[in-house]
Amino acid sequence: MTKVNVYVTLRESVVDPQGIATKDALQTMGYSEVKSVRVGKLIELELTDLSGDLDARIKEMCKKLLVNEVIEDYRYEIGEVAGK
Repeated sequence: MTKVNVYVTLRESVVDPQGIATKDALQTMGYSEVKSVRVGKLIELELTDLSGDLDARIKEMCKKLLVNEVIEDYRYEIGEVAGK
């Protein structure tokens, strides 16, 4: 079985209201060293029965469903699931 971690982040040009709120909250809590925060998401996929071009399949999933390419960037890592 193959594990894929897809990391999705807002593009630098897109305002991140969740990141701004998180930064403000951290500063209010006394963490004045925090100057900016960008919030993203992690999508974990476990894949079986792999055939064909794995990179192409992952990119296709990202483009068709997992990522809004207008406002988000992504990267992914491919690894093996241990013990399965």
